[in-house]
Amino acid sequence: QVDLVESGGGQAQAGGALRVSCEVSGYTNCMAWFRQSPGKEREGVASIRRDGRTDYADSVKGRFAISRDKSNNIVYLQINSLKPEDTAMYYCAAAPPLSVCTLDLARTPFSYWGQGTQVTVSS
Repeated sequence: QVDLVESGGGQAQAGGALRVSCEVSGYTNCMAWFRQSPGKEREGVASIRRDGRTDYADSVKGRFAISRDKSNNIVYLQINSLKPEDTAMYYCAAAPPLSVCTLDLARTPFSYWGQGTQVTVSS
């Protein structure tokens, strides 16, 4: 069993930065951040494996950074150069230990999800 609790969302101005956090209880290998805004499909934005390897959606490369504090079991998502289109509910997710780690929900069975944290960016 894996429990995930997000925090750190909020409101920010375009061009600013925010960091969202995900506190993880239980063993995980593949962790990821997804986002979803009203009327849109859930989109994977960043993933990180236990060995530190990361992957990003093309739409956020260069602006988002995912990291993992193993000692405190926290996964962070740093969002820089905020844009209004970054406005969404951000979810932390974990896949079962032997899963291939991708941002594609059709390939990676993310079984565990947090409750989400809202990020709102104003222009």
